[in-house]
Amino acid sequence: ELQQKVEETELLKMELQMLETERLRLSLVEEKLMDVLQLLQQLQDLNISKRALGKILLSTLESCRAPQPGKTHLFEVLDNLYHELTACELLQSQALEKAQSCQSLSNPLVILC
Repeated sequence: ELQQKVEETELLKMELQMLETERLRLSLVEEKLMDVLQLLQQLQDLNISKRALGKILLSTLESCRAPQPGKTHLFEVLDNLYHELTACELLQSQALEKAQSCQSLSNPLVILC
């Protein structure tokens, strides 16, 4: 009976470890999904065309056609979509404009009249 309890305990420990691993994986997927949604929202605010967005999505799906070993296919697709979106010219030009406006505001040279 004691041996059976030990085996049940080991089995429960393994199940707990598997659940923890799955929780971590889902947490990473959720985080990546939030990043992708944030980028999509920024592109919507910049009035990206549906055609350009479609090209980004098709490019992402094409690059994920054959899943890489050791990676969850869903996470791989989200990761590639994130990289495709960050490479979008609209977002890069917006980031450049923000950097330039921050530079102009933080200019240490002050002219007194």
